[in-house]
Amino acid sequence: MAAGEATTVLGLETSCDETAAAVVRRDADGTARILSNIVFSQLKEHRPYGGVVPEIAARAHVERLDAMTLEAMREAAMSFSDLDAVAATAGPGLIGGVMVGLTTAKAISIGHGLPLIAVNHLEGHALSPRLTEDAPFPYLLLLVSGGHTQLLIVRGVGQYQRLGSTIDDAVGEAFDKTAKLMGLGYPGGPNLERAAKSGDPKRFALPRPLAKRPGCDFSFSGLKTAVRLALADIDAPDEQDVADLAASFQATAAASLSERSRRAMEIFRRDAEPGAPLRFVVAGGVAANGAIRAALSALCANEGFALAVPPPALCTDNGAMIAWAGAERLRLGLIDDLSVAARPRWPLDPDTAAAMNHKGRKGAKA
Repeated sequence: MAAGEATTVLGLETSCDETAAAVVRRDADGTARILSNIVFSQLKEHRPYGGVVPEIAARAHVERLDAMTLEAMREAAMSFSDLDAVAATAGPGLIGGVMVGLTTAKAISIGHGLPLIAVNHLEGHALSPRLTEDAPFPYLLLLVSGGHTQLLIVRGVGQYQRLGSTIDDAVGEAFDKTAKLMGLGYPGGPNLERAAKSGDPKRFALPRPLAKRPGCDFSFSGLKTAVRLALADIDAPDEQDVADLAASFQATAAASLSERSRRAMEIFRRDAEPGAPLRFVVAGGVAANGAIRAALSALCANEGFALAVPPPALCTDNGAMIAWAGAERLRLGLIDDLSVAARPRWPLDPDTAAAMNHKGRKGAKA
């Protein structure tokens, strides 16, 4: 595919508990147009269990993906012959769900003679700001979701340098587990954010993880434990107690993200070409949290970085980001054959991927 040609790509996303299909057009000048973006959330199916059940998620993808794909095509006013490629998440994620989307994309590829693009779900998030923002490479990325918390330098499509990652829980996972401890229900993260709005973030002095440790790594398991201990010290906690504790947890998590991001900004600034723009991109489901957005916006103002955050609908899992990543890869001729396999683990940065392959194991959280 020539660099100056427009391309239209169907994207399928089934890595966790959202079933999604979208059609995105990348114009010849590199701008994006979302022609359709259909998302079905499985919250109702998983709420009775307090979290995502992989078997239920995979079954829901099987039941809904075909119809949603056709709906996305109708909304985009496209036929399959109008497409230049089909892209699907090939990992990381719940392996059963990933297989559903990737197998569907392979069938479409065979049936309609379209190139197949197997997209790393994390790359979908990493490139998602380019759907709506002027975000040329390179930029510093904070990827925050239910399964991942990473700081990376994004030098181009497929070119990532990791500066830091979580050593235990991802921040979204910590939000969900903390919400469960406080009886806030499922989905935990959004419920905790709502509770925190009426709380006092200074009431509980919670420890900031890794505050004295150098580098850009994250830790949230200890913060979750501190919330559990604080809750245990309160006899019959009332609604205000829970709100104050939620606000204190959220403020501490936001401060930790800001502090580690500041250190990554120092590295990015030091390595940048003289006079080059300084851009900080935040992507992933947790980027929809208002308090975290506000803290990172203040950080960028203090450090002289331009902040780019996708709209909330493009922060959570969606097909548009997969279609866009597919379009970006197609432009570079990066297509896959039908033998490509679904992967439960798939690091973005090549050094981590090489280490995992060398050791012959799946490794730590990607």
